Amino acid sequence: MQHGQAGIYAYRHLIDMSVYELARKVNDALCENGFTLSTAESCTGGGIAAAITSVPGSSSVFKGGVVAYANEVKNGVLSVTPEALREHGAVSEAVVCEMVCGVARLMQTDCAVATSGIAGPSGGTPEKPVGTVWVAIYIKGIIKTYLLTLDDCGRTVNIQTTIAETLRLLYALLREL
Repeated sequence: MQHGQAGIYAYRHLIDMSVYELARKVNDALCENGFTLSTAESCTGGGIAAAITSVPGSSSVFKGGVVAYANEVKNGVLSVTPEALREHGAVSEAVVCEMVCGVARLMQTDCAVATSGIAGPSGGTPEKPVGTVWVAIYIKGIIKTYLLTLDDCGRTVNIQTTIAETLRLLYALLREL
């Protein structure tokens, strides 16, 4: 390992363990409430769905997910309007709201999550720097949105942090019910 890589490896291992534990808690909370879940992921590339399905028994609550990396998929599969994409950009509150509603409708689920962000190392702008991520959570018709502003710790860490934080936020909302 090169200098500094041991620390990054240890950090990634801790995130991997916490992601699994969060996914287990989300699965349990979904089961307790009798809810189903779907995901619409851009910057996380299916990582949330992978975390959820790594938990035994997740097939009773998880219906499926869409990795909507391209705007054509956001529009064609999730019904994100061209106006939202043009006026606000893919990394915006408006777009994640449309993504989360689209996947909940498509998969016919009680709950859904959507992510869209700039993981890096490129793609950032002064208005939307690397580490800017929008998350939307849909539970029984109610949508909550969150803006994550992550330090640019590298693409992999930004993605893993977004996965963990989305699961944490979903779990917190499910516990409030």
